[in-house]
Amino acid sequence: MQPDILKNSLIVSCQPVPGGPMDEPVFVAGFAMAAVAAGATALRIESARYVRAVRPKVDVPIIGIVKRDLEDSPVRITPFLSDVEDLAAAGADIIAIDATSRPRPVALADLVVAARAHGKLTMADCSSLEDARHALECGMDFVGTTLSGYVGGPEPEDPDIALITEMAALTPYVIAEGRIRTPQQAADAARAGAFAVTVGSAITRTEHTTAWFRDALADAYRADDDRAVLAIDIGGTKSMAALVSDGRLIERVQAPTAAGGTPDGWLAAIHAATRDWHGRYGSVGIAATGLVEQGLWQALNPATLDIPGRYPLKQQAESLFGAPVLAVNDAQAAAWGEYLATGKTTGSIVFLTISTGIGGGVVSNGALMTGLAGHFGLTRSASGGAAPLEDRVSGKFIAAEAARLGHDQDTPAVFRAAANGEEWAADIVDGSAAKVASLCADIKLMFDPDTIVIGGGIGLADGFLGRVTKHFAALPPRLRPELKAARCGAEAGLIGVADLARAAAAKGKCTT
Repeated sequence: MQPDILKNSLIVSCQPVPGGPMDEPVFVAGFAMAAVAAGATALRIESARYVRAVRPKVDVPIIGIVKRDLEDSPVRITPFLSDVEDLAAAGADIIAIDATSRPRPVALADLVVAARAHGKLTMADCSSLEDARHALECGMDFVGTTLSGYVGGPEPEDPDIALITEMAALTPYVIAEGRIRTPQQAADAARAGAFAVTVGSAITRTEHTTAWFRDALADAYRADDDRAVLAIDIGGTKSMAALVSDGRLIERVQAPTAAGGTPDGWLAAIHAATRDWHGRYGSVGIAATGLVEQGLWQALNPATLDIPGRYPLKQQAESLFGAPVLAVNDAQAAAWGEYLATGKTTGSIVFLTISTGIGGGVVSNGALMTGLAGHFGLTRSASGGAAPLEDRVSGKFIAAEAARLGHDQDTPAVFRAAANGEEWAADIVDGSAAKVASLCADIKLMFDPDTIVIGGGIGLADGFLGRVTKHFAALPPRLRPELKAARCGAEAGLIGVADLARAAAAKGKCTT
C-alpha cells in the first residue's frame, strides 16, 4: 500500500461525541456512508469496534485510531501495541498514532514497526514541527497537524496553517487536521501544502455544529448594545481584527497593511478578512496609529503610516461595515484596555508603548483623554528641541546607535549583548532608559497618575524597566513615578477600543 492513496483527499472524521446519542455503530456507519456518497475519499474512525462496523460498508481507505485516557501518560491516541493490532485486524488501512514528545507507554518506533508488520501505513498526530521530524525519523508515512494547540495552553480558534506549511517543507505527505470548520479553511489548508485535509466536527458532530449555529443566532438576536463588537487595530505593517464580547476576544483575524496602500484599501482588506462575521456585531471600534479626531484620521509621523490629508475614517468604515463606528488612536485604545485590566472604575493611569516609536494614552479620573493627549513620542524636551523623543529612544534608535559604533546588530541583539555585560550595548540601552525615565518623571509632574504602565517590545524587553527605575533613586518619594509592566499585550488596543465602541453605541453617539 502506498501513501498516494490519500492524495488530494477529503478525509471525513466520523467520531461521535463520547456518550452522545450518536455514539453507536449504526450511526457511525451511517455517517461514513453518507460522507463517501457525497465525495469523501477517506475516513478517520475511532476504535476497532467502529472500524469493524464501517469497513464492510465502504471501499475507501480508513484511518483507524484508539483513544484512551491514561493515568500515567498524557498520550491518548493509539498508545499501545495491542491498539495497533486491534485496528489492523478490524480493517483499518492506516494507523494514526500520537507522535508528540510527551511521556508515553510505548516507544513511537515500536508502534510503527507493529503497524508495518501488518502491512499498514501510519499517520503521526503531531503538535509541532519537531514532532513531525521525529515521526519521519521513526519511519511514519504521514504527518498531521491533529494535536497542534492541544498539548497545553488555551485552545486556538483557527487551524494551524503555518504548521502545515512548515511540515510540507519536510515531506509532501502532510494531512491537515484540527479546527477546520469551513470550506474556505479547508481550501486554505490545501493551498498551504496539505496532501489531504481532514474535517470532523463540522460534518459529523451534530452537537458541535448545532452549538455553533445556536451561538451565532444568539448574537444576531441580541440587542445591538449586547452584541459583540468588531474591534480593529490598524498598525504600520499589519492590522488585527477581533470579535470582542464581555472583554474577551472570541475570534480574531489578521490582514496586511499594504506598504504604499491607501486607507480605502486597508479597510477593504479588513472587511474581506471579517466577511464571515457580518451580522454578528452591533458596533465597530477602530484603533489606528496617528491622530484621530471627530472621526477624521491623519498622520503625525508619515514614516509609520502615510495617511493622505484628513481621511474620513468613521464615515468610510460605517459605509463599509454597516454599523456605528468609533475611532481612536491605537495607543489611547491600549491605554483604556490596560486601565480596564486594573479593575478600577476611577483613578488615573498613563500608558506608554515603546517599540519602533513611542505611543501613549492618558486615563484621568476614569476617563480617557483623546485628541493629541498621550503622543509623548513627539515631545522634544529630551533632545533640546532637535528631534522627537522617539527618535532618541526607540528600537530604530538603538539599532542605529549600534551601527554607528561599528556593531551590525539589530535591537534584540543589542539587548542580549547588554545583558551579557558588553559595555557598548549597556551604554546604548541605559541611554534610552534614561530618556524614558526623564519622560516618566515629567509625566508624574504633569498628570500625577496612580501608575505609568509600560508596554511595547522595548518597554518590556528584559531588564529595561529596571534600568528606567534606577534613575528615580535621587527623586523625592512624592515625585517618583510608579511603573508597572503592561498586562494585556497585543490585545490591549482591541479590548480597549471594543469597550469604548460598545459604550458609545449604547449612548447613540459613535464619534471621537
